[in-house]
Parts: sequence; C-alpha cells; structure tokens
Amino acid sequence: MDKDKLMNFFITHQGKIIGTLIGFLAGLFLLTLGFFKTLVLSICIAMGYYLGKKVDNKEDIIQFIERLLKTHGKK
Repeated sequence: MDKDKLMNFFITHQGKIIGTLIGFLAGLFLLTLGFFKTLVLSICIAMGYYLGKKVDNKEDIIQFIERLLKTHGKK
C-alpha cells in the first residue's frame, strides 16, 4: 500500500480507527489496573485534555482554576 492510499484509508475510517484504539486501551487498562484505577486515570486524562484545550485557545488558566476553587458558600 502506498502512502496516499494509506492516508486516504485513515481519513475515510478515522472515527473507527480512533474508536478502536481507545476501546483497546480502555480494555487493556481495565484488565491490568482494575476499574477504579482506570476511572481515576480517565478523569485525569479528561482534565488534562480540558486544560490543554484552554491553553490552545489562549484562555487564562490561573483565572479558571481560581474560579473553580472559589468557595460558593459566601453570602
């Protein structure tokens, strides 16, 4: 298979390929780490993605974290 055909195949089936890889990794983590460790790892990955997205969008991370940690009980 030449490079152009391989790239075309990946672009055409991108969702299936990425979904399969994510499913494989999730299964591997569940088998080796267990459910709760995999859950914590998934939460950490999601938080990292979210914060990274904010950095990519040039948003102020410090302000976001301060707002997140601010207590809501003050009146």
